[in-house]
Amino acid sequence: MEAILRAEHIFKSFKKPVEIQILNDISFEIAKGEFVSIMGKSGCGKSTLLYILSTMDTDYTGKLFLDGQLISGETPDKLALIRNEKIGFVFQFHYLLAEFTVLENVMLPAKKLGIKTYQEIEHDAMLKLKLLGIDDQALKLSSRISGGQKQRVAIARALINNPSIIMGDEPTGNLDSKNSDIVFDIFKELSVEEHLSLLVVTHDSDFAKKTDRIIEMGDGKIIS
Repeated sequence: MEAILRAEHIFKSFKKPVEIQILNDISFEIAKGEFVSIMGKSGCGKSTLLYILSTMDTDYTGKLFLDGQLISGETPDKLALIRNEKIGFVFQFHYLLAEFTVLENVMLPAKKLGIKTYQEIEHDAMLKLKLLGIDDQALKLSSRISGGQKQRVAIARALINNPSIIMGDEPTGNLDSKNSDIVFDIFKELSVEEHLSLLVVTHDSDFAKKTDRIIEMGDGKIIS
């Protein structure tokens, strides 16, 4: 199975006031279509690892491959392009722009990428909203829909550029159990039907147990 994401010997430390090792020799890979969760106690390095894997943090040693391409050491501009094109993000908070409609929010990353026409982007955005069962909300202001719907809009936005991988940081952290289940089912369907890879940091053990694999972290290391 081809690896979409591969980390090799990732080390990260904070230097001030004394050197503290945050990540210690992290190596793993995620296959195409695999749905993986990362768990561990607060402060074990989960979010730090996600920031490195998502190319937001470049201050580490080791190698990172995305879609078979070595991306460690690339310029900030190149990394920004890779991020926009190949990685979709879903956070605990949806970060939708309140003054924009649902449709406009979903279109934003594709407009930023600038490859397709406005009409193509709008068409793609409607398809993503339909996939998530919220195309009927497209023209509403994003401030006027429910919390569960907002998170689904955030997922549609993460999908707009057809990324190689979706990364989530506590994507169900603000949701009740019903909406958490809906988000899980959407992720599972994306993994199975669209062969999309997903990597999700979560505290929710019920959520993690249903994913294909759990990476357990402790004190900056992978423990299982």
